[in-house]
Amino acid sequence: MHFGLIGFPLKNTFSKQYFENKFEALKIEAATYSNFPLESIDLFEDLLRQNQDLNGLNVTIPYKEKIIPYLTEIDAVAKEIGAVNCIKIKNKAQEKELIGYNTDAFGFEYSLVNWIPKNIQKNALVFGMGGAAKAVIYTLTKLGFSIQLVGRTADASTGKISYDELTEAHFKTATLLVNCSPVGMSPNDQALLPIPYQYITPAHFCYDLIYLPAQTLFLKSSAAQGACIKNGLEMLEKQADKAFEIWQNID
Repeated sequence: MHFGLIGFPLKNTFSKQYFENKFEALKIEAATYSNFPLESIDLFEDLLRQNQDLNGLNVTIPYKEKIIPYLTEIDAVAKEIGAVNCIKIKNKAQEKELIGYNTDAFGFEYSLVNWIPKNIQKNALVFGMGGAAKAVIYTLTKLGFSIQLVGRTADASTGKISYDELTEAHFKTATLLVNCSPVGMSPNDQALLPIPYQYITPAHFCYDLIYLPAQTLFLKSSAAQGACIKNGLEMLEKQADKAFEIWQNID
């Protein structure tokens, strides 16, 4: 069995070591995992031709949305989210079936509901608008949260506001803050999410999808205001476990 990860540039990636440790723990000697840094999604079909033994792929930045046109099928949840981070590859005769899934939503929901209080005020600020953000938005909507999207620029069509438009009122309403942007990710770990931290209080729960560094400046600055903080490591582990479960279900 051969699995792998596509994305770019794939620096400090989590998946390869995690899956190799999993294969060793489960004594699956025939399984291997490779990193495939693709400078362009246009190189994806060449990757498949050069690696005929692939059984599954994880997908990361910046291809969670761009990969969709290359798939032969997409799971209902992934279709609703509009992003794919897991591909199951079925080799049938001379054809390959590529089935897309989104396990980010599963991982985020697992890590979130086991962390926040059950009676939390269900209003959230979500920073960033990439493929990971789509899974977060899907999950929060499913859990009954009202969401205010925040990004570098405002977009009236989606209701997104810019960081400059954030006011104290937003933070009084929303007790859950989720960073889905790459701001603060290693090696650019001195980058700070541009929000008014003076409005964060001990009543806030601040979640960063980034896991490296373990505490971004967003989390450190929020903790300094007394907020509860959590990084994305558990989400990453749970989405990886879900991907492996999908790959093992051969039908």
